[in-house]
Amino acid sequence: MKADKLKELRTKEVKELETMVMDLKEKLEKLRFDLKSGKTASIKDIRRIRKEIAVIMTIINEKKKHG
Repeated sequence: MKADKLKELRTKEVKELETMVMDLKEKLEKLRFDLKSGKTASIKDIRRIRKEIAVIMTIINEKKKHG
């Protein structure tokens, strides 16, 4: 993830970030379903979304911890 994207994420509110995580989880679920049904072979997208979720969750936890 690029530095400017991280800066943008850090300026957002916790509620916005949680909404983003929920959307990414739905997208991840769809990609996993497509992978199992043979519609896509894009494991890279799954890996990218998982990493995005992890980064956003880290930012959420930092914000909650530091107020």
